[in-house]
Amino acid sequence: MVAFTGGCLCGAVRYEVEGDIVRMARCHCDDCRRNTGAAFATNVFVPADALKLVKGEAKTYQHSTDSGSTMTRAFCASCGSPVYGFSSASAATRSIRVGTIDDASFVKPQIEVYTARKLACTVLGDDTEHFAEGRPR
Repeated sequence: MVAFTGGCLCGAVRYEVEGDIVRMARCHCDDCRRNTGAAFATNVFVPADALKLVKGEAKTYQHSTDSGSTMTRAFCASCGSPVYGFSSASAATRSIRVGTIDDASFVKPQIEVYTARKLACTVLGDDTEHFAEGRPR
């Protein structure tokens, strides 16, 4: 069981999380790179009911993924910060962007997915399990 808080860059969207962590992962897919503007996305996955918005509302954007599911990405309408997301394939789980967590010192990714698509300049972690495509179910 963990408890942490976070929010967007401008502070218009704030959240609290209390619950079990499902997993921590880095994703190297094209969609995550575009969404974050970074070489990869680092996410903490929690049950949907563990995430509570305590200030503001997140705007959402949906798109189809390579696997055929629909990804919903939640972001701040004021500053554009990506805050969390979820896939129609696992709607009971929320992926929280690590960069939005107030104190992310507990974050230690366990897996890296879509490593076949990683940028050449990205070095994979020695302490993570690697999957060339998505995580096997």
